Amino acid sequence: MFFYLFICLLLFGIGDVLGVATKAKVSAVFVSLMLFLVGFMTGVLPPDIIKLAGLTDIGKWSLIFVVFSMGTSLNIKQLIAEWRTVAVAVLSMIVLIVGSVVLIPVIGYQETIVSIPIINGGIVATQIMTSAAMDKGFAMAAALGTVLYAVQKFFGTPVASYFGLRAAKEALAEFRSTGVNPYAPKEEVHGGAAPKETFFEKHKKFYGPFASLTIAAFFSWLAFVIGKYTGLSATIWALILGAAMGSTGLVPPKILDHAKSSGIFNVGVFAVIIPSLAKIKVSDLLVLSFNTIMVFIVVFAVLFLFFYILPLWKILGNRNLAMGVAVMQLLGFPATYLVANEIAIATGETEEERQVVNDAIMPKYLVGGFATVTTFSVITAGILEKFL
Repeated sequence: MFFYLFICLLLFGIGDVLGVATKAKVSAVFVSLMLFLVGFMTGVLPPDIIKLAGLTDIGKWSLIFVVFSMGTSLNIKQLIAEWRTVAVAVLSMIVLIVGSVVLIPVIGYQETIVSIPIINGGIVATQIMTSAAMDKGFAMAAALGTVLYAVQKFFGTPVASYFGLRAAKEALAEFRSTGVNPYAPKEEVHGGAAPKETFFEKHKKFYGPFASLTIAAFFSWLAFVIGKYTGLSATIWALILGAAMGSTGLVPPKILDHAKSSGIFNVGVFAVIIPSLAKIKVSDLLVLSFNTIMVFIVVFAVLFLFFYILPLWKILGNRNLAMGVAVMQLLGFPATYLVANEIAIATGETEEERQVVNDAIMPKYLVGGFATVTTFSVITAGILEKFL
């Protein structure tokens, strides 16, 4: 067990190192998943390596913990302040769900249902959909979902960068002609008083690792029980409970990070999607490649139609920003931050100009990814898994 656990973590670790070394130009997730895929197809890795490594049961209960922790990090005030960005982000998910019906006769019903929440989100949506597909015996649909998750940043990053660069140039042109930064954030007013300390901040010393894990375990169990009796996915309830607790200040934001435990929980979540790769045969690669390409052709065609040609872009008031935000569902943090930061460095000639670009793009890219990948994709996956 220790040997196979080492091998699994080694493959994740190689992805991490390459991701940092290439400044996220090479996706850490893509590298890790492709190493597993090659290992399975060549017979170097046993198809049940996750079970042999003792990760199967951890994967079963990690997801709800992770979703609850994500919920505790939700910044409701930031979402309200950037409501136009949230509206564009959510609408981009809706138009993709509706537009995906054209994929059903091309790649299949199960493959389409699995794919869309994964395009809308990240690892959590992927785990929900691939697990549901594997449970129903749809091995190829689960494999397609895993591959889409692995490559979506490769497809999304160039598009987000392209439209972000165009929006940056527009912002700089306005700044250079007027000398005023139109995107400068408005200062928050607290009436001269410091923001009130939350309950957690006042009693921080009592929130040790075990106390924090106990809180997460209780609400994960509660989400499971409510989900069982309501028929609504436990992951959706975990997100709602996390947001409620985080907003009241009763629990730490990103509670698993506070408990210094997020790493092992993320390993558990990844462990659930790995077995779907073991089902892929060499003869399946052509079909998977075709289906993957078709999915992304439809994704970008739908987003371009609705947020560049049709007037939905007017919600944000800028075609390029609207397209950039719409694509954020393919990225998620930290890719959203890295892309926005690279755009500012590439276009701004002075520190002041880079700040203008950051003010114009960074909040929208971060909130766009936050609203889609962190929040609504979990809800989408929790609903659509019922349609498999």
